[in-house]
Amino acid sequence: MTVNATEAVRLLVVSREAAVLRPLWSIGESNAWHLETAGSSWEAMERIQAGLVPHLLLLDLPRGDGDSLHILRWLRRLRPELPIILLSYSEDSIQEKEAVRLGAKDFLVRPFQEEQLESAIRRHLVLSSDNTAATFASEDIEQVSDDTFFVGACPVMQTFRAQAELLAQADVPVLILGEVGSGRDTTARLIHKLSVRSGFRFLKVNCDALPGDLLEKEVFGRWGSEGELSSPGKLELCDSGTIFLDDIVHMPMGLQEKLVHVMQTKQLVEPGNGSRHDVDVRVLAATDLNIEKALAERALREDLYYRLSAFTLHVPPLRQRKDEIPFLLQHFMHKLAKHYGLLPRELSPALLGASQRHSWPGNVRELENFVKRYLVIGDLAMAWSDAEATSSGTDLSRARNLATGAESTHDSEESRGVPKSLKSLIENVKCEAERNAIAAALEKTGWNRKAAAQLLKVSYRTILYKIEHYKMTLPETYSSSFVNHGFKGNASGLKGNGKTT
Repeated sequence: MTVNATEAVRLLVVSREAAVLRPLWSIGESNAWHLETAGSSWEAMERIQAGLVPHLLLLDLPRGDGDSLHILRWLRRLRPELPIILLSYSEDSIQEKEAVRLGAKDFLVRPFQEEQLESAIRRHLVLSSDNTAATFASEDIEQVSDDTFFVGACPVMQTFRAQAELLAQADVPVLILGEVGSGRDTTARLIHKLSVRSGFRFLKVNCDALPGDLLEKEVFGRWGSEGELSSPGKLELCDSGTIFLDDIVHMPMGLQEKLVHVMQTKQLVEPGNGSRHDVDVRVLAATDLNIEKALAERALREDLYYRLSAFTLHVPPLRQRKDEIPFLLQHFMHKLAKHYGLLPRELSPALLGASQRHSWPGNVRELENFVKRYLVIGDLAMAWSDAEATSSGTDLSRARNLATGAESTHDSEESRGVPKSLKSLIENVKCEAERNAIAAALEKTGWNRKAAAQLLKVSYRTILYKIEHYKMTLPETYSSSFVNHGFKGNASGLKGNGKTT
């Protein structure tokens, strides 16, 4: 958690034992940190609900007590950014993994030294001076559903959230426009959460993911041979709630007409006998396509568009809210670390700066995927390798330095010359490594290509292709022996007496 350097650090300690409290009081006094204590996890939860805002929580697990972990589940929802250090009697790997999965940042086993405890606390308190990046409060994160959060850490998104709340209270259809990965799904869920329908179902349909006949059954239901409804569709399943139709322009025109009828009459009509079922459902729709173009190409019915477009929300792309990128990185790092049961990786100032310069054409989804790759594989250069946009002048060694903060802040992109594509740089390194591995295998096997393929665990055809691709030529030391055995040609196209090597 980020703490302003002028602000007193507040630690909440959940323990009754003097062996734990005594060293913490000493550490707090020597660092001018303010300590709050709670005798149980339930008491800690009550105090946080009452308004206590600690910068870090230390949870002492009594011997043989695993129930205290329930506070982690609760805090994971209420305060996902709060660092938590667990103090335990035993090295219980199952308990430790469960604690990390639920959000604990550290797991210390007794007996521990005072220096060890202080070091762990400092490691998870990020002290910032006036010239560092802006800090963000916990209220900037709003939980929308079990695994969805709305982040409003910059003025653009705070204004957007206010607009969403106004539309949520109006109980009208809404058209959500935004680029791929910008947060259309999160916006729809936020509108539902803030509306009078929040106590009822929210169901999503991706209109681009299903063929027309399956999409019709998904939305409107399955009907039997007698015309009776054999399996309700999502329109009926979320009666009194909200249905979110993503990529609405990919819905076939015939189904768009049926949707218009439902929105007009608030009824579903059985195809066989004409019986009607009342449905009261709010329709939210979204697309990343140009609406005017979709109308001109008859991908979207005008009557459906006019019913949806009276209230429209434009989700800002990530490039228009770069101020919140550092916070999004921190949020995704801790969220994904909990999900995968891993400890979060360090986000250096250099990495945060490079991320703000990056264009992120895939928006928030691309940013989250980057964090996921970095968290899991631990190699920043490889994590960046799938980025579609260029990264301002970042070469391979510089990208690796971003992970540790070793990059000099004075070494600007301009001083390095023409910017290069990070993706192409990493691809070159990959190709060079592959070529070297093939060359080493060929050298080891005396240029026996079949044996080299087996050594590298690839097919014979693959190694022939790679030799041709990398224009690898047969060394002179082997040329005479191949010629003497009846082979002709270069290394990539050796032909001979029918014997394959």
